[in-house]
Amino acid sequence: MAVSSALCIFSLLALVQAQSESQQPKIQLRLAGDKHKHYEGRLEVSYNNEWGTICDDDFSIEAAHVACRELGFLGAVAWSPSAKFGQGEGRIWLDNVHCTGREKSLAECPSNGFGVSDCRHSEDVGVICNQKRIPGHRFINTMNNNVETLEERVEEIRIRPISSHLKRIPVTEGYVEIKERGKWRQICDEEWTPLNNRVVCGMYGFPGDKNYNNKVYKSLSMRKKKNYWGFSVNCTGNEAHLSSCRLGKPLEPKRNSTCGRGLPVVVSCVPGRAFAPSSSTGFRKAYRPEQPLVRLRGGSNIGEGRVEVLKNGVWGTVCDDNWNLRAATVVCRELGFGSAKEALTGAKLGQGMGPVHMNEVECSGFEKSLTDCYFNNDALGCSHEEDAAVRCNIPAMGFQKRIRLSGGRNPYEGRVEVLTEKNGSLVWGTVCSENWGIVEAMVVCRQLGLGFASHAFQETWYWAGDASADNVVMSGVRCSGTEMSLPQCLHHGKHISCPKGGGRFAAGVSCSDTAPDLVLNAQLVEQTTYLEDRPMYALQCALEENCLSSTAKKNDHSSYRRLLRFSSQIHNVGQSDFRPKLGYHAWTWHECHRHYHSIEVFTHYDLLSLNGTKVAEGHKASFCLEDTQCDEGIQKRYVCANFGEQGITVGCWDTYRHDIDCQWIDITNIKPGDYIFQVVINPYYDVAESDYTNNVMKCKCRYDGYRIWMYHCHTGGSRSSDMDEYPGMSNQLHFR
Repeated sequence: MAVSSALCIFSLLALVQAQSESQQPKIQLRLAGDKHKHYEGRLEVSYNNEWGTICDDDFSIEAAHVACRELGFLGAVAWSPSAKFGQGEGRIWLDNVHCTGREKSLAECPSNGFGVSDCRHSEDVGVICNQKRIPGHRFINTMNNNVETLEERVEEIRIRPISSHLKRIPVTEGYVEIKERGKWRQICDEEWTPLNNRVVCGMYGFPGDKNYNNKVYKSLSMRKKKNYWGFSVNCTGNEAHLSSCRLGKPLEPKRNSTCGRGLPVVVSCVPGRAFAPSSSTGFRKAYRPEQPLVRLRGGSNIGEGRVEVLKNGVWGTVCDDNWNLRAATVVCRELGFGSAKEALTGAKLGQGMGPVHMNEVECSGFEKSLTDCYFNNDALGCSHEEDAAVRCNIPAMGFQKRIRLSGGRNPYEGRVEVLTEKNGSLVWGTVCSENWGIVEAMVVCRQLGLGFASHAFQETWYWAGDASADNVVMSGVRCSGTEMSLPQCLHHGKHISCPKGGGRFAAGVSCSDTAPDLVLNAQLVEQTTYLEDRPMYALQCALEENCLSSTAKKNDHSSYRRLLRFSSQIHNVGQSDFRPKLGYHAWTWHECHRHYHSIEVFTHYDLLSLNGTKVAEGHKASFCLEDTQCDEGIQKRYVCANFGEQGITVGCWDTYRHDIDCQWIDITNIKPGDYIFQVVINPYYDVAESDYTNNVMKCKCRYDGYRIWMYHCHTGGSRSSDMDEYPGMSNQLHFR
């Protein structure tokens, strides 16, 4: 069966014809303005070959439903007054539109009449449509005004590879074909331009195109009968889909063909590094972004995330003022993906930390990097609640076809079953659960397109999977977390080793659209660090909970321990609440401190030598995860008092003060010198998070035997490299 890439064409224009013999006005609709998605925007109407807007007076969700269905969407999600998508130009064609929701066109809804309005463009209405399309809807892909003469049914578009390229994944080269009235048709290349290639490749997840062997396709074309589409296409190169391009002139019927001396259009796209085939595996081992100036963070799937840029060695975010698909596409292509599917605003993929580097970004769409676009350095008034994000088109790699979840209560959970080759045939089997954890589960959920992992299961007896798939076909799986599919992780290959076997001990996962993201306030650590000499008789509970160095067990009660104390403030900047892995019933009671531990090791505190060797350590159990404080407008949900529920709400933070037990590192036996102070949150990945790279915080540290200097504290991934400045001394030694 021929392998092809197909994508339902998304058109923002629809032809409206009169439904009765009484001459109903013929209009055309489109979505325009400062939109972030192809299914939203300022609602514009073409009447008498002139584009204009619609006033928001008396507009309703019923009218929005009519407009969206007319545009080919299933309906409307919402509508927006007061020119939310920017002010239009020209005539305001419709005012006081009253629809019941059953009309087939806005032209059928009662109104003041075309051109009769007392509104200004500050009242232009916008709509947000359901992104799903009406199957088989009649589309017109033209931006010209000659709408009455065009009646085109364009259903899908694909890149069809020739037979010698059928096994190549992803499909990067082939004929561009359009499905019209159930038949696939080629496009004549007489009016085809390189800008059209750019749009087609971008649709399918490729950042650019290249030349191809024209002789091969010319030879094939001479042998086969051609079936051309009746129109040429004229793109500017910035369109997100071929459907957004203008239709050129209709092709004149020619003898045996409609393409004259031309040939069918062929494109050859260049995949990004993450998707480039290799001689050994057919794809790169794992996705490792190598772009030094721009990166994506917080996304559940490849090709999506919060946009961050590097400036003066420090990573920062982009404010969403004026953020649009054109700027988002520059980011996507820069990172080796195709054009942007969505330009997300309002920190939809989580809030960043640190500075906001760019504001009011304006791109032409052809820049090589987002940093080449015009932008305002002044981000005054921008907060991380306005962090911009993107979702990019990525190539179809076929990963989802080789894995499934079986036996779960819903599509987001179940036993993991993979498709593998055995004795020359493809069979389904399970994955050995030995050492199976949340990182491996993350890769499974990403491969399935189901977001983040919420749990990893080493027993799945409660999920009745496919009995024919009980045999273990993959073992020894160890993932780094960046892989796009499970086979890209380290594993035993054909030499299966799984002592417990499959069946009830097969690996399982549950997935979620969102995940929390914990980040430590590095500045507070730097500001609150000090030394304390504390007598052993006051440290008995800490000794029982292993919060002191092993040498402390040999000390008598009158001796002292030197403690490096500090406060930690842990923020949840993700998209869902951070909750302990275990429920009440599994919490551990500690008699000495008389409290429960919901996570036995919540943070690691380490003092490292400059070569990375651990010289002192501490740890903190989560005896109380709660919302100490929250951002304005967010209510606290978790309180530890009275054995209450524990967790950290999105937009809140939990503070462990410097003066509580175990909030230290025991440095009694440490010699004076230069060190690295490190804090790691959720070190064993007990709870799923959207980004583990920012769970680490490091500081440079100098100890002279009496005083401690702590400087350059920063979270993991926030800087390109450490710096060597030495700002000065922190708090003096405190003695009790």
